[in-house]
Amino acid sequence: MQCSHCHLEFDEKMLLKVPINGRDEYFCCKGCEGVYRLLHAEGLEDFYNKLGTNSLEPVKDSKQSLDSFDSTPFFERYVCQKDGYCELALILERIHCIACVWLNEKILEKIKGIIKVNINYTSNKATLLYDPKIIKISEIIQAIRSIGYDAHAYDPRLQESYAQKEKREYYIKMVVGIFCVMNIMWIAVAQYAGYFSGITPQMRNILNFAGFALATPVMFFSGIIFWRGALSALKFKTPNMDLLVISGASLAYIYSIYASFKGLETYFESVAMIITFVLIGKFLEVRGKKSAIDSLDKLNAQMPLSVRVIKGDVSQEVSVESVKVGDVVQVLPGDRVALDGILLSQSALCDESAINGESLPRQKSEKDSIYSGALALEIPFLYRVSKTYKESLMMQIVSLVENALNARPKIQEVANFITRHFSAVILSLAFGTFLYWEFALNAPFDKALMVMISVIIIACPCALALATPIASLVGLGEAFKCGILFKEARFLETIAKANVLVLDKTGTLTEGKLKVKNMRKFGELESSVLVAMLEQNTHPISCGVLEFIKENYNNNKNILLDKITQKSARGILAQYNGSVYLGGNLELLREQGVRIPQLDESDCSVFYFAKDTELIAQFFLQDSIKQDAQSVIAKLKAQGIHCVLLSGDHLKACESVARELGISEFYGNQSPLEKAEFIDALHTKGKIVVMVGDGINDSVALSKSDIGIAMGGGIDLAISVSDIVVLDDSMQGVLESFRLGRRTYHFILQNLGLSLVYNALTIPLAMTGFVIPLVAALSMSLSSLLVVGNSLRIKGK
Repeated sequence: MQCSHCHLEFDEKMLLKVPINGRDEYFCCKGCEGVYRLLHAEGLEDFYNKLGTNSLEPVKDSKQSLDSFDSTPFFERYVCQKDGYCELALILERIHCIACVWLNEKILEKIKGIIKVNINYTSNKATLLYDPKIIKISEIIQAIRSIGYDAHAYDPRLQESYAQKEKREYYIKMVVGIFCVMNIMWIAVAQYAGYFSGITPQMRNILNFAGFALATPVMFFSGIIFWRGALSALKFKTPNMDLLVISGASLAYIYSIYASFKGLETYFESVAMIITFVLIGKFLEVRGKKSAIDSLDKLNAQMPLSVRVIKGDVSQEVSVESVKVGDVVQVLPGDRVALDGILLSQSALCDESAINGESLPRQKSEKDSIYSGALALEIPFLYRVSKTYKESLMMQIVSLVENALNARPKIQEVANFITRHFSAVILSLAFGTFLYWEFALNAPFDKALMVMISVIIIACPCALALATPIASLVGLGEAFKCGILFKEARFLETIAKANVLVLDKTGTLTEGKLKVKNMRKFGELESSVLVAMLEQNTHPISCGVLEFIKENYNNNKNILLDKITQKSARGILAQYNGSVYLGGNLELLREQGVRIPQLDESDCSVFYFAKDTELIAQFFLQDSIKQDAQSVIAKLKAQGIHCVLLSGDHLKACESVARELGISEFYGNQSPLEKAEFIDALHTKGKIVVMVGDGINDSVALSKSDIGIAMGGGIDLAISVSDIVVLDDSMQGVLESFRLGRRTYHFILQNLGLSLVYNALTIPLAMTGFVIPLVAALSMSLSSLLVVGNSLRIKGK
């Protein structure tokens, strides 16, 4: 049965039955009931007619029923199967520092049924692998809530609203803090003036009370964000940045109340400023993170929520998740294609720049592939869906980009280790500083206390925690703008350290569109058999020969081969009418015992066609080198990267290409296993290897290399076997991968250096009494902003 508001399906026993306007309505939670009543009270019930068959997110409120997380629609929409388990992505709320991330990870890892947990600090996205037979999603959410945090399902299309909600919460609390600070400063001026010119006890008490009245809402309303984190830190014995802020502010607040009664100097203005300055810093940090991830959010914003499915003569608007393989979808001009499929119309003009960065529209013909993310131009068209929404190309790209940050660079693990113990060390240093000033230096109690507070406040674990993830995030965003997809953030670090680049030839250095330059016949060419064989293979050589045969032999008839076998890196073997036909290289012919006459050497790629043991024809194909290949190779060599050409093509063709591009080391006639062995040999020499290939024959070598880069021509296979995908299929993308990897890693090191130097300089200054709490709070916020601002510089050239 459906919820009357959100239209999600639930078991009737799980729904709330509520009589409204003389009829029974059913709701999955109180939040949905509240919105339903509000819409009807305001005369907006027509909303449900406009909603049609689409569904909504259940309304989030503090008393939301956890049962909605276990509903079938929720499971189908947000959960995917992986390695026999279920994978779920959640966005955690109230995350303030790396210790919050660490706490949630540790608590979730201890829960029976959860196999793996990974939480990203920059996006607050938690990716969980769990066993649905042991634990429910509602139990996972409840565990998160029990430690003072909250979570909702990660939906790329709703992230903007959640980001706005987080910014709004910070903004309101920040405005209250700024208002109180501006007023409390006038009180502080009056107090300090009174100390020098004289002030009556009554007036001093009035000013102290006014300071108390203004500092209290800052402490307990604006500071609630830090109180939540601090209480969780105490509960689970994991000191964090929130605990440092609250410890310093609370000590100053309590002491100021005591000082008010004793007639001593108070520090209410310090309390308000500490909370407000740090809050402003956190607000700007949230905005900085949002700015860094904006380029990735644009991916999600491009995808439509619903499509028009054609059933007979009827067009029905349905959600993209509901579309099944085989459905026929209509796309109008200006619409973005939501799912992959096969074109049914005679033609279509599509802008695929969102997928591969190609600026010119692409003309499609009947039976051509249509990819999600493409923009329809000029005329409407129909296509048959070949993949579900989750499996379509654009969602694969979106998923790839979103998951890229989950695998942390090695350098981040070092920073995280330091950060986890940072707060405990600072609290110990602060207490030791207090004891030293109080007993060794015999300083006044309030002076020792203020020094201790300064030490607590000025230390900044957030700058250290942000150093790697924020730079990685910006680097990944810039890479995507250039049409480059990094599967994991750690590959930015790996490619930055790489010193050898191994390149395939066909489709990598060359256009991959081989054309037959010449043909030599030794017998009767059975073109129909050859066409039937070649249509089963997508290798560039096969495509080139197939195009040549279709253009020059018009009497081809469709035949059905008895059997066809693909021979990896060698060619095709087929059986027809009792004969064995071979198409491929010399190695295949020799392997099958074909008699080979005296052949002339050539620097072209050669395709051989044979019947039984007789050679029938020899095709000479030539490929053109990519326009940017020569300049890219020159620039890579100038950066100290050794380039190697490693191809399955014959040696003469490899030599010709290598000579033209200035590559000194080249190898031809390499099988997939020989390529992999070559990569292994480089590893034994201590080399860090990047391999660029087409993602098919080079799959073994790609997996053996430290970084595998696949050109975007065969996009599905490229995504599955590589670490980096160059969507626009250009060599410039390879160069940009190296540039962005090195630039991002350089800024990560800069960020770590800045945060470590900041703490190394400022903490001793605070311990020696040269920094007051106000300056400490301002300095702490600025250090985090410095790291965020420095990371955004990656966007430059």
